[in-house]
Amino acid sequence: MTSPGRLRVLVLQGGGALGAYQAGVYEALNAVGAEPDWIAGISIGAVNAALIAGNPPELRLSRLHEFWELVTSQWQLGLQTRVDSLRGMLGDAQVGWVAATGIPGFFTPRILSPLLFPGAGTGDVSFYDTTPLRATLERLVDFDRINSGDVRLSVGAVNVKTGNFAYFDNTHQKIGPEHIMASGALPPGFPPVEIDGDWYWDGGLVSNTPLEYVLDEETAKDLLIYQVDLFSARGPLPRSVQEAAEREKDIRFSSRTRLNTDAQLRIHRLKASLAALLKSLPPERALDPDIRLLDDFSKENSITVVQLIYRDRAYEGAFKDAEFSRQTMLDHWKSGVTDGARYCAHPEHQAYPPAPGGALAIDPGLEAQSQSQANNSAKDAQP
Repeated sequence: MTSPGRLRVLVLQGGGALGAYQAGVYEALNAVGAEPDWIAGISIGAVNAALIAGNPPELRLSRLHEFWELVTSQWQLGLQTRVDSLRGMLGDAQVGWVAATGIPGFFTPRILSPLLFPGAGTGDVSFYDTTPLRATLERLVDFDRINSGDVRLSVGAVNVKTGNFAYFDNTHQKIGPEHIMASGALPPGFPPVEIDGDWYWDGGLVSNTPLEYVLDEETAKDLLIYQVDLFSARGPLPRSVQEAAEREKDIRFSSRTRLNTDAQLRIHRLKASLAALLKSLPPERALDPDIRLLDDFSKENSITVVQLIYRDRAYEGAFKDAEFSRQTMLDHWKSGVTDGARYCAHPEHQAYPPAPGGALAIDPGLEAQSQSQANNSAKDAQP
């Protein structure tokens, strides 16, 4: 339960098929009444964000289920085998199927390959047509509800011509399906999306985690941020070319989650310290232009960042973000529920925020992993 004036923010990273993990985390938060006041998303995180913000609380889970069941409806072969190598092979076969046939309600392959018939149109710079995603969003998301501002929604994209990052935010503009599609328009698979005369690609090209935007936008109210990431910045040394490809993707799309989170929180603490220092100055210094600039730069809200990070299963490889099989989706969803519930049982879940200007980062999954390793070490040490 948040304290008065404390905003709950759900921050959702991009990651394709891994996005079912975010839906599972939301289910755990929904179970304890921890509904978000603000959702910021990139790519598939933007789609999940729209499904949550664009429905009343009692319909959010059913809409998430409907979307994820739709996009995994084309491959329902049983992948319950316990043999990781076999599970991996079946997963790779599913990825090949998606590449050839597309995903229901999401995208379809173009009849003519853009490699064979290059042209000047935007449709000639992508292998797939995302028109089905627009229809899915229009059916499952109430954009009037989004634009009512009941829940703040922010989604990130990249301007194709300038390379500049942009956020579409329902507190600043009217949001439609095109804004969600732009956030997930990853080239060269998907075409750019036009908004007000400009063309946009997937926000993950610049930054796959919207934490910095949230911290820059809100400097007054205390924040409880659930940062749900789909790629882990930490990982083992690869032992094969396949593992190297997977590790490269994890590093690239994690947006250096932990490093950036730590850096943002350190900057926040420095600004809070600056605010305290400025208060100690004589009143007559308050009108000094340099002091006023520093005063504008400083901020005193408290921040708690809960890092909920999907950690790979043994059978997953470099194409895990394109593995849209039903069983794997259910596995991802279940992992999200487990990690979310673990946090909700964490003592910090019921705690009030840090002292004014304070900052706190919690990673329940890492804590559980460390505890598991400690328990295993203790067992191994027993005679």
